[in-house]
Amino acid sequence: MTSIIERGRATAAVPAPPPAPAPGRPSGRRAAHRSSNGQKAVMAISGAVLVLFLVGHMLGNLKIFFGAESFNAYAEWLRTVGEPALPGRTILTLTEIALVAAVLLHMASAVALARRAAKARPVKYAARRRPQARGYVARTMRYGGVIIVLFVIWHLLDLTFGVVNPEGFTATPYDRVVEGFAPSRWPVTLFYVVALVMVGLHLRHGLWSAFQTLGLARGRTRHLLSVSAAALSAVLVLGFLSVPFAVLIGVLK
Repeated sequence: MTSIIERGRATAAVPAPPPAPAPGRPSGRRAAHRSSNGQKAVMAISGAVLVLFLVGHMLGNLKIFFGAESFNAYAEWLRTVGEPALPGRTILTLTEIALVAAVLLHMASAVALARRAAKARPVKYAARRRPQARGYVARTMRYGGVIIVLFVIWHLLDLTFGVVNPEGFTATPYDRVVEGFAPSRWPVTLFYVVALVMVGLHLRHGLWSAFQTLGLARGRTRHLLSVSAAALSAVLVLGFLSVPFAVLIGVLK
């Protein structure tokens, strides 16, 4: 009996070891980061950083309505905050690095998710079933993103570095803003308006997508969150546009 039991043990099937991960395929935290949920999380976090920056930037811009001295003092504070504990412009430089990183991560995640969605459906439908609203949003986000990038580049060259500004870099921040949106430069102002509208549409869609991804857009909160996303986007756009419009009508001069 013992010999039979031992023989049975000896000849029993041995469980196969778990398959090894394929070469080049990410695993663990790396796989989680590259998954759809991981990419969406990166988009949400980087987007939140950019939204906070937009809110702070808009509030700072509105200080121009308190006069040239107040606005110039605010611009100087941005460069000297942290002194004397830290060298001048340290906090501002770190903030700029964080913003660039957030933008790059946001764009990379968006491209990765778009490619993954395209691979998931390699064969196109014979008839288009995509809702028109969704197609409009996709085109707006795609081309609006290009417009926003071009706008940021121009905005930095114009009002930050003064390269394309009529007053140049040596002028005060207040003078650069007033001359930058002078009536004679209406094409620049028009481009500014279009870009900010794209920012508003992008922000509204991004906030709503974040609410849906987090599972918050349910039941009674769905309408409230939709309205909140649209309201925040509208407030930011109007806040930014108030400055060039005030220059155009002569309130700021």
